[in-house]
Amino acid sequence: MNASVERVRDALAELIKAALISDDGKSLACREAGRDKLAALAAEPPEAGSLRMDGAWTLAIQQAETPELAPEEGQVNLTLPRACPFTLDEILDPGFDLDLAVDRIRKSASTG
Repeated sequence: MNASVERVRDALAELIKAALISDDGKSLACREAGRDKLAALAAEPPEAGSLRMDGAWTLAIQQAETPELAPEEGQVNLTLPRACPFTLDEILDPGFDLDLAVDRIRKSASTG
């Protein structure tokens, strides 16, 4: 896996965790970590041709849905979409709204 994919995966995983975790404090910590990772991406953007967002999204889901987080995942019972709900340009945009992004992840999920 190349470094660009890893960096995007890590940022998306924090957004996914924020969407999954029902504890407000822990969700906020994930949002802040996601904000930091997105800022680092924007400061040194990856080449668009060096990654596939859907692939980074799939890896981010795997990273976020860990057994140790399962007890905290009470926000929604969800099956996340296979396609990434964001483009690279969206997450690199200085006006990217992290709170709306987390809400978008929740709404894009199939609830059980």
